[in-house]
Amino acid sequence: MSNKPAANIKPNTLEFENRAVVKPTGFREYDARWWFGIPGHEKDPEINLYGIQALGEGLGTLMYERGIQPKIVVGHDFRHYSLSIKQALIVGLMNAGVEVLDIGMALSPMAYFAQFALDCPGVAMVTASHNSNGWTGVKMGIEAPLTFGPDEMSRLKQIVLNGESIARGGGGYQFVEGVRELYMNDLAKGVKLKNKIKVVAACGNGTAGAFAPHVLDKIGAEVIPINCNLDYTFPAYNPNPEDMKMLHAMRDAVLEHGADIAVGFDGDGDRCGVVDNEGEEIFADKVGVMLARDLSDLYPNAQFVADVKSTGLYLTDPKLVANGAKTDYYKTGHSYIKRRSKEIGALVGFEKSGHYFFNNPIGRGYDDGILSAIAILQMLDRNPDKSMADLRRDLPKTWGSPTMSPYCADEEKYGVVDRVVKEYEDLKASGGTIMGQKIKDCNTVNGVRVVLEDGTWGLVRASSNTPNLVVVVESPTSEENKTGMFREIEARLAKYDEIGEYDQKI
Repeated sequence: MSNKPAANIKPNTLEFENRAVVKPTGFREYDARWWFGIPGHEKDPEINLYGIQALGEGLGTLMYERGIQPKIVVGHDFRHYSLSIKQALIVGLMNAGVEVLDIGMALSPMAYFAQFALDCPGVAMVTASHNSNGWTGVKMGIEAPLTFGPDEMSRLKQIVLNGESIARGGGGYQFVEGVRELYMNDLAKGVKLKNKIKVVAACGNGTAGAFAPHVLDKIGAEVIPINCNLDYTFPAYNPNPEDMKMLHAMRDAVLEHGADIAVGFDGDGDRCGVVDNEGEEIFADKVGVMLARDLSDLYPNAQFVADVKSTGLYLTDPKLVANGAKTDYYKTGHSYIKRRSKEIGALVGFEKSGHYFFNNPIGRGYDDGILSAIAILQMLDRNPDKSMADLRRDLPKTWGSPTMSPYCADEEKYGVVDRVVKEYEDLKASGGTIMGQKIKDCNTVNGVRVVLEDGTWGLVRASSNTPNLVVVVESPTSEENKTGMFREIEARLAKYDEIGEYDQKI
């Protein structure tokens, strides 16, 4: 399968059944993701099984090229097509001379754990994460706990699309039993809640349903599972703890059962969302500030990392300042924050999307939604006189938005963002105003984060994983200014024909 893959071949044709189909845009900044297709859908597939096989051959070739021991852990999430995709990937890896350790159906953090448990340098996790059915992808790494960044993804794309893969002997296959149990026991090891905590565990019928309720039960929580039975049609809602439909279901369950907290997990279990005991959805960056407060009591002068979508409280919160905590703001993306956290020795890296990266002595540096839930429950356990809502109210007040994602095609989104960045830079340079305020700062490390004089800010960037832009706004002064900042961005983006509908608005 060393021939160059093709793109835009129509399905249900002779050519589609005999050629590797790989759309170039599926190679993203730090993982790979394509529309695989579902029967009856009008959108044509961006990749086929031969294309997945070519991806495996390319990944194996890259391992040899980088001098990495050709040994890799593979797992798949719970979608009706993920096992077949994993098997095609395995064929490609073996053809490239790689020894494959198959751990079966898994969460992404279980696959990362297996790198350590099985002493295996590589990982390839077949998952579309929180994307809707019809999407697939692979999260990859060859140096635990890190996953691929732009350099590795760029080279992998080149190998695959140019047909540079090299077939080698020595490939092999082994199915490894019992990793699920090892992983769950490792999470619960040494953790026992002292106080009774009633927790709603929401899994959206995704893969985490086979893991999260059992682990939380092991550590002594009273678990109320909702939508935890595996069903790859996702009948209730898409498992995505940033999606308001999932958060509203968590809210309703908390209020119905009088629970202390609800935690929700995405499709591959590396993110965690939170609803407090009063039914209030707490955005993950604010939960991160709460955790940073708690952990900075235990680890004075702690170093943290946060992504540019996150609240400004990491720098200004009085308790974090008093505890000597420091936070470095960095590019959004699990690979970026993971790598940055390791580089500067951060105790934890936080992303607004709900990826948290706990390093030694709490974790191994990869993102794990269940470990995040455990840390949150331990925070509650250490504060028995306060509810989750009390801890939320203890934070300085800000008004923030959910992460909003207007449609913009992969081929167009980066060019659109470049133009938006220039518009805001020009507005700042000319002394222009927004809501009567001058622009205090334009942070362009990842799209543009426009900060006004009163601290109100808005972010526009290109999504790394889907054909969307990302819009987030926050104000430390008022709901009115938060909304006003969004209206400014909304009106500016409306001028671009390339931008389509929003998934949600404020």
